[in-house]
Amino acid sequence: MPKDVTPPRTRMPLLRKPEATDGAMIWELVRSCKPLDENSMYCNIVQAEHFRDTCVVAELDGEILGWISGHMIPNQNAFFVWQVAVSPKARGLGLGKKMLHHLIERDECDEAHSLKTTITRDNDASWGLFRSFAKMIGGDLSDEPHYTRDEHFGGKHATEHMVTIKFPEALAKAA
Repeated sequence: MPKDVTPPRTRMPLLRKPEATDGAMIWELVRSCKPLDENSMYCNIVQAEHFRDTCVVAELDGEILGWISGHMIPNQNAFFVWQVAVSPKARGLGLGKKMLHHLIERDECDEAHSLKTTITRDNDASWGLFRSFAKMIGGDLSDEPHYTRDEHFGGKHATEHMVTIKFPEALAKAA
């Protein structure tokens, strides 16, 4: 490429709260992001409607390229991330981190002092995302086995480790 030619900029998707009508596209996105667990389309519709304030979609030209489902954990000051999906078309843009940051900045997450999620040991992509996110925000990441293969999954699923990222403000308050 000649030196005086600027490469085209990649357009970033719009981050927004989902609508119930996004449920089918969310379901298709999750299905395209192996090895994510597929929920029912109905589950994604309910998440998009009932938990829209703590979920986000990334949309570009009418196509959903990213999705995070989450909720505030009852009786805790913690935001739980259930699932992160980024279309292969949008990988390498830092979209996962952008969506996570977008969510923790929402008013609905003001009470959160930490972010929690569960990850199996072999999910390198998720570990990379959450470690990178913790570093980006200056948070402290820890993990421990939570939903175990034998006790919770009847030997049919790998142990899920509870990953906790304490937000910098919570760390400062604890000092």
